[in-house]
Amino acid sequence: MSATWFDHAIATVAPRMAARRVMARQALDTLTRGYDGAARGRRTEGWRAPGSSADTEIGVAGALLRDRMRDLVRNNPHAAKAVAVLVNNIIGAGIMPRAASGDDKLDRKVDALFERWTADCDADGQLDFYGLQTLICREMVEAGEVLVRRRLRRASDGLPVPLQLQVLEADFLDATKSGALGAGRLVQGIEFDPVGKRRAYWLHAEHPGDAYGALQNGLQSRPVPATEIAHIYEKQRTQARGVPWGAPVIRSLRDLDDYEVAELVRKKTEACVTAIVFGDDEAQQGIAPSVVDADGNRVEQFEPGLIAYARGGKDIRFNQPSATGGYGEYKRASLHTISAGFRVPYELLTGDLSQVNYSSIRAGLVEFRRQIDAVQWQLFIPMFCAPVWRWFTEAAWAAGQIPSPTVPVEWSPPKFEAVDPQKDAMANLLSIRSGTMTLAEVIARQGRNPDAVLAEIAATNAKLDALGLVLDSDPRRVTKTGSAQTGDPATDPAAGDTTADDPAADADNDPAQADQQD
Repeated sequence: MSATWFDHAIATVAPRMAARRVMARQALDTLTRGYDGAARGRRTEGWRAPGSSADTEIGVAGALLRDRMRDLVRNNPHAAKAVAVLVNNIIGAGIMPRAASGDDKLDRKVDALFERWTADCDADGQLDFYGLQTLICREMVEAGEVLVRRRLRRASDGLPVPLQLQVLEADFLDATKSGALGAGRLVQGIEFDPVGKRRAYWLHAEHPGDAYGALQNGLQSRPVPATEIAHIYEKQRTQARGVPWGAPVIRSLRDLDDYEVAELVRKKTEACVTAIVFGDDEAQQGIAPSVVDADGNRVEQFEPGLIAYARGGKDIRFNQPSATGGYGEYKRASLHTISAGFRVPYELLTGDLSQVNYSSIRAGLVEFRRQIDAVQWQLFIPMFCAPVWRWFTEAAWAAGQIPSPTVPVEWSPPKFEAVDPQKDAMANLLSIRSGTMTLAEVIARQGRNPDAVLAEIAATNAKLDALGLVLDSDPRRVTKTGSAQTGDPATDPAAGDTTADDPAADADNDPAQADQQD
């Protein structure tokens, strides 16, 4: 802030005092500045924004948020679709591992062992490893968090690797266990040591909402070492537990439900009454009005096609249901809000592609895929896939099936289907030829194992060589090695046409073309 004329006047006789005035005014101006969002006044009256910790907020509201979101997923089609879209894109056919120790023989052995183990890894005996991924991701999105417990088995159980995985809903965590515990502390069922590392999870023996479990004293909890548990949830702050992904739009989903029910009831009510007969009998004007049917019985409930009679009816008026305006616009705006809350594109949530073109849908999907990549690599793989791989290699090593308890791994998430496959394929081809991407990277982005794909290509080429077949650039043509024929003329007209690919021959047959060539 510059000095005023008065400051300059003072400075002529008292420079130090003038300097103090200018500095004080600058300090006052700094103190009075601030964020409009933090201003207090009429417009922000009633805005509650407590400065509580994330754990405190989740401890109060977490269970109710889970229950309400589960109810919405059960009964609201938009909530169910949002969860399905997220799960299908994060997991798809499964996030697949590939041993990467650098020892080809060991990597092939570990990969083959893991492939056999995936079919029997479910402690409930129903899903394979990739089915468990879908279930775990669904619980993470719908309920906000999920637990996976390591279950070691006996060698006599006949499993490829003596290990299975047990999926536990977040309700198994005893949220009543909070407070100090020796030098450590408990936060909603999670035990931390003095340095803040997770030490144990306090789990119920049975689901607290299960009637049989409650009768069997299943509400008691006991600690399970944290090394035996994989806790999967999205960390938005430094909280110990997660919240449902649709928490920001729970009220919007409920309001949309209520609006649709109210609109439907209104239209049904209008459609029920076909006509009402009114009366003008002066002797009955002082009598309380009533509506009766043709038999004189008092009408207590409307039904379709009803003709109601007022007392002493002399006139008839037919009902004319009014058209509802703005219903579609309101629902579309509400669904835009809901899709934003779930972080899902509107078009994927609703299936409405009427207002998009190729460029707009591709731009929307690019941002969505970037978000899915972040969830896969920063959340699901570190919190679930990595611990499971570590448990698997330790169990296989303890069983004497591999020489080391630690085997490096690479993960291949499912590929994204291309909006325009030809353009994406050409982009990959240019990346490979320019040296900015390797063939293995491109194959891995397709959700497949590069080593397996390259081995399959080599085996196919060897089989073609053994049969003496050569694949032409035209995929419809397969020729015998050393043969000039491209096929059987009887079955392939192009095979018997020797001029099909010869421009010179075409020119000989067409004088106009010959003149042009000359």
